[in-house]
Amino acid sequence: MEFPMHWLVILVVVLILFGGRKIPELMRGLGEGVRGFKEGMSGTNQPQPPAPPAQSSSEKPAEDKK
Repeated sequence: MEFPMHWLVILVVVLILFGGRKIPELMRGLGEGVRGFKEGMSGTNQPQPPAPPAQSSSEKPAEDKK
């Protein structure tokens, strides 16, 4: 079996263009996109309503002054 030299060249070019830190982020985004596509094609995933923003413990609830 012949060693695929073109894959090595592609890998080096990708490392030069994106750098080592950006590649995991790109792969994570690609995986989420593929997962979302598969869920959309299966039609079993129901859209979830967005969660309300959580209040931090440092914020005090607004009080009405009369």
